[in-house]
Amino acid sequence: MINTQSQQHNLASNTETSQKITTVIGAGAWGSTLATVAERSDHHVRLWSRYGEESLESAIQDAEIILSAVSMKGVQSVIDRVKSIHIPENTIIVTATKGLDPETTHTPSRMWKEAFPSHPVVVLSGPNLAKEIQNNLPAATVMASEDEAAAEAAQEMFACETFRVYINNDPIGTELGGTLKNVVAIAAGICDGLKLGTNAKAGLLTRALPEMIRIGTSLGASSETFFGLSGLGDLLATCDSPLSRNYQVGYGLAQGKTLEEVLNDLEGTAEGVNTTKVLVRLARQEQIPIPISGQVYRLLKGKSTPEQAVQALMARELKAEFDDIFDD
Repeated sequence: MINTQSQQHNLASNTETSQKITTVIGAGAWGSTLATVAERSDHHVRLWSRYGEESLESAIQDAEIILSAVSMKGVQSVIDRVKSIHIPENTIIVTATKGLDPETTHTPSRMWKEAFPSHPVVVLSGPNLAKEIQNNLPAATVMASEDEAAAEAAQEMFACETFRVYINNDPIGTELGGTLKNVVAIAAGICDGLKLGTNAKAGLLTRALPEMIRIGTSLGASSETFFGLSGLGDLLATCDSPLSRNYQVGYGLAQGKTLEEVLNDLEGTAEGVNTTKVLVRLARQEQIPIPISGQVYRLLKGKSTPEQAVQALMARELKAEFDDIFDD
């Protein structure tokens, strides 16, 4: 079973050392879900929360894998705390956060790698709605790292009968796929909230994928990664489920609610809101065309209405579909 802070002190030390230890940092919905998945794989799991009594140093002691599942705004503070603690260089760091840092525009894996250059860093991302996984429904995900052995170790640690884990060597593409689809999910929620129909939504998602690829390849990702679980797979799952908080944001805005009202009603963080803001700044710096994300940004800033955003996208200059998939 998953051991919280109070339970861990009651375990015999030989019980822990007989199993591989995974420490999950962040006891929110996603962190708790991933801790449950690791426990199903018959590994010893420690779930740490900043609100608990146990120290972080105690929670990560002897851990083979440290998995960070905190929200984007908490990544830097967690990195700083872990950095103040000596951890062995063979400790694998897995990041399951989807977002962009508002200060640096960096992804979480880049932030971890800059802080721990000698440690293997793995990205976990895929079409993984937490509530479905909590209900033991089948799901698949990706562990991506430039260190193949680390990716395989993380794969083994989390794979179980209901959670299939693949690996690849493109962490930035895997990470951006899971991050950028949150912006598209807001647009998908708007589409459904306005009752624009299946045709419109299919068109939106099909054109959103090249936009994601264009951003990703500009930042060093492989285009093929976006056709996998962490790109297309996550895009389909998040943009077609009311369980997605980002989808809920778009749907609520289409119903005439203010952004503040929508966010107050959410259970958890909709990372797509912050990601959109950072993405627009990043796209301007790199001169990357982002028509769909740009309209989501205008909507979140109150510069347009859902109806105006749709009209703006439909009125764009005509072009050949495959004239250049990377130049929408």
